[in-house]
Amino acid sequence: MRNHIRTALISVLAIALLGWFLSHANIAAVWKAMRGARPELIIAALALVVVTYWWRVVRWQYLLGPLGPTRFSTALRTTIIGFAASFLLPARAGDVLRPYLLARQEGLSAMATFATIVVERVLDLIAVLALLAFFVWGSGGATLPPALLRPIQISAAVAGLAAVVLMVLMFVLASHPERVGRIVFGLNRVLPHRVAHAMAGFARTFAEGLAVARTPRPLVMALLWSFPLWIAIAFEAWLVTRAFDINMSFGGSFLLQALLVIGVAVPTPGAVGGFHEAYRVGVTTFFGASDDTAVGAAIVLHAVSFVPVAIVGSVLMAREGLSLRRLRGLAGEAHQAETLQETESDEVPILRPSGR
Repeated sequence: MRNHIRTALISVLAIALLGWFLSHANIAAVWKAMRGARPELIIAALALVVVTYWWRVVRWQYLLGPLGPTRFSTALRTTIIGFAASFLLPARAGDVLRPYLLARQEGLSAMATFATIVVERVLDLIAVLALLAFFVWGSGGATLPPALLRPIQISAAVAGLAAVVLMVLMFVLASHPERVGRIVFGLNRVLPHRVAHAMAGFARTFAEGLAVARTPRPLVMALLWSFPLWIAIAFEAWLVTRAFDINMSFGGSFLLQALLVIGVAVPTPGAVGGFHEAYRVGVTTFFGASDDTAVGAAIVLHAVSFVPVAIVGSVLMAREGLSLRRLRGLAGEAHQAETLQETESDEVPILRPSGR
């Protein structure tokens, strides 16, 4: 019942956001703008999507290194399935499914593998904020009205400080996993012993999964790979934006990208609604685009960013015997963090291994 209510609420949110997004434009004018877009730039953006997923896997393997060896083919397959699941299912289910499926295939701790996704998100935040800072405190800031520039600079500084705090917290957790477990187990004074014991095991295993935070080389390499990855993602947005003749510099795509990250955080399937509205607001507010053109470009950029991986991911799911219903079940199991280490039942489909 709780899942049905959550799904209904998320569906209402997605419909409301899409309705608000489309209310700003004339559909006939939007279709005209889409038909007039430059196809060669959109094709180039599609090619970049392939590059970004390849680089995501390269970076992820650096984060996984301290946990044990993993195959690139398995990491790539589970990454595509995970992102496809996030497109097809609500609440970014793919962020849980991706490490869960990889852990089952490679014999790793599921909770420790999930911790690498947390590190990945922090590195994403650092890279996006650094690129935003490059734009707003560099020459790009001069192109923005002072009334808009100041709030952006303050927001970027606050978010940057939060990212630093998160990195320090991860280092502390990674350095003392046993101590973290003992501290959490101390909750047995106010919680049932069994619950406290489960939470302590969860905290200890999660902290062990942050091992990369105390291992300089793989963490540095993962951070370095985050920059070409997010520059490529920004370039993808810039290509589609320019395909619609919106006058945005390449540096401006770093500002747009930060807004899109906020839009993607809305927990609708495939970031539907949140992504679209974030793009529309960004290019109309900062780069002088009309609502009709902005709506058309947002629809195309969303399709370029999400549809290819959803199609390829669906094919891989079918090959592995993973239906949407089964993915929902796996996501539910993965959310039961305290029992992740015990759910090795043969009833759950396991990805078939490919050649090493």
